[in-house]
Amino acid sequence: MPKDRFFLVARVRCAGRSTIGVKQLSVAHTSCLSSGVNVDTSPARHTLGAAHYLFASVLLVRIVVLTRLSASAFLLPVRGDMHFYDHWAQRILHGQLTDHLAFYGLPLYAYWLALIYKLAGYGPFVPALLQAGIDAATAVIIYQLGVRVFSRPGEQPRDVADEPFNSVKRGQFIAAAAALGWAFFLPAQTYAAILMPTVWLVFAFWFVVWRVVKTNCAPGPRESLLYGALVGFVAMGVATVLFLLPLLIASIWLCQSRGSGRAVTAKVTAVALLFVGVVAGAAPCWVHNRFVARDPVFLSAHSGVNFWIGNNPLATGYPRFPPGLHAGQEVMLKDSINVAEKTAGHPLKRSQISAFWSAKAKDYIRRHFSEWLRLLGVKVKNFWNSFQYDDLSMITALQEHHVVFPALRFGLVAALAIPGLLIAWIRFPLSRWISAALLLQMIALLPVFITERYRLAAVPGLLLFAAFGLSILWEACATSQIRVAVAYIALLIGSTIFVAWPVRDPALWALDTYNSGWQAFESGDLPLAEQKLRLAYAYVPENAETNFALGNLRLAQGKKAEAKSFYLATLRLDPTHEGGYNNLGILALQENQWTVAANLFRKALEQDSNEAKTYYLLAQADFNGGDLRAACAAIGVALKLDPSRPDFCDLRDRIEQARTASLQ
Repeated sequence: MPKDRFFLVARVRCAGRSTIGVKQLSVAHTSCLSSGVNVDTSPARHTLGAAHYLFASVLLVRIVVLTRLSASAFLLPVRGDMHFYDHWAQRILHGQLTDHLAFYGLPLYAYWLALIYKLAGYGPFVPALLQAGIDAATAVIIYQLGVRVFSRPGEQPRDVADEPFNSVKRGQFIAAAAALGWAFFLPAQTYAAILMPTVWLVFAFWFVVWRVVKTNCAPGPRESLLYGALVGFVAMGVATVLFLLPLLIASIWLCQSRGSGRAVTAKVTAVALLFVGVVAGAAPCWVHNRFVARDPVFLSAHSGVNFWIGNNPLATGYPRFPPGLHAGQEVMLKDSINVAEKTAGHPLKRSQISAFWSAKAKDYIRRHFSEWLRLLGVKVKNFWNSFQYDDLSMITALQEHHVVFPALRFGLVAALAIPGLLIAWIRFPLSRWISAALLLQMIALLPVFITERYRLAAVPGLLLFAAFGLSILWEACATSQIRVAVAYIALLIGSTIFVAWPVRDPALWALDTYNSGWQAFESGDLPLAEQKLRLAYAYVPENAETNFALGNLRLAQGKKAEAKSFYLATLRLDPTHEGGYNNLGILALQENQWTVAANLFRKALEQDSNEAKTYYLLAQADFNGGDLRAACAAIGVALKLDPSRPDFCDLRDRIEQARTASLQ
């Protein structure tokens, strides 16, 4: 090495003991790179310290949100998927570990909640507090990933001395901006606080991506086995994580192996062990299904109905429920079982129910292939679109009640990320792993539908690209690189048009107002429920669920005639609506129309023959109508389905007394 270059390197290494200018350091850094000498910029210590501060900052934001949530009416889950998981966890807690049927819903989160309830007592606060911690850890992963991808001097295309800041500072700036963006990203704040498994998926997803990017070598057999086990285990909570497997296979096959001998054999072994790990990680699911339920289901049998919801003649790319299925995880799953068994004419295994719905979706794809291809294009557009389809409507509800901080949304992040992604693909080869992860997450949703919680897993990568793109624009403006700035702005205009493309379906715009109205109704705020449900009705007056909700509101307000008209409209729009028949039957009971009530309850039971409360109401109608034999049969079925209800037992005793008196 030339003598002058040797002294230059020595001067850089002694920077801790003497003062050196930024310009001199940049020149020294560049010279050492050109000579093949590694300069010790020592970013690790600063990176670790910044990661600690970021973790604490994001955790503080999440705890503030959780504290506000605890003081609101939204802490306890009363409906939707949150109630589904909470109710399932309570059944497990009370000893119902299995119903001896294949899982019809991914079980990991429910069993995790049950464990927390067992150790810490029932309540959503402790699970949400743990989720706050794991979400803060996701911010740390975003930071580490950004530093790793955007701080490598060897991947800088131009002289570092010409940049406003050196490559290490660039990476730290991008990484810190992206991590702080995650702290205030509106859906991330929401899903970290409510009972949903989303934040656990996001953490696991980006932890795997970070491990792939962090290491220079292909994963060995042991690492591949562990990665596979992690993916398989997390898949028991959110199955889309399985779409990370192509990324892991690519890392095994494309990255340089640690050993030079028998590289192909080692890679084949690593890929095989990756799949072995997946099977081992998901073992609790498939072992239960295969040996306890005796049903060959790998994870959950509800995949078939999700496939049908995403691929049917009425599909919009969002979860629009076709006739026979109603919104809400628990109700939808129950409907899917009832419809499949009614069509078959006999009880079915869960795998057969899944096959029934999958066959319907495949038949639609086969018969309408060109329309299905257009539907795929719509789903791609929906994935990037700024329209917020939150099927739980918790984001809007928490924002309206000032629980979360009103900050970043998906549309802004996606619009800024697309130009950054395109530029980073050229300048920083490591960023291509992040791009591949985003692509795989999008592909994971194409077989089903797009919702805010499903695409949340893509946001950490988008935040990194958005921050990188903004750094490029700032650098171009600071150094008068007009052509670069103009090119970036042109890309930004194009991405903004693509992301902001308007959604015109009024049913989609009605979703938030409908769900907000339901939440207000269930919390007893009838004036707010009136306002929200009326707005939803203005959007979609021909929607069965909106009419049914307004019928319930009118019933609570004591306006029985208006309630009846809304229930009749519900049945006109959806002749299979169990709730419509049931509530009209209750009104008939109150009006002493026993025969009418009994017929309505029987129509409701045609839609769901396993509803104990409906059999109880039918028994009441038959008993008051004088048909003691039918009343006895109906209350017998109700008690068989739910023997713990004291009101059922009381009605049974009264029926028996009446039958005894009639025989004397």
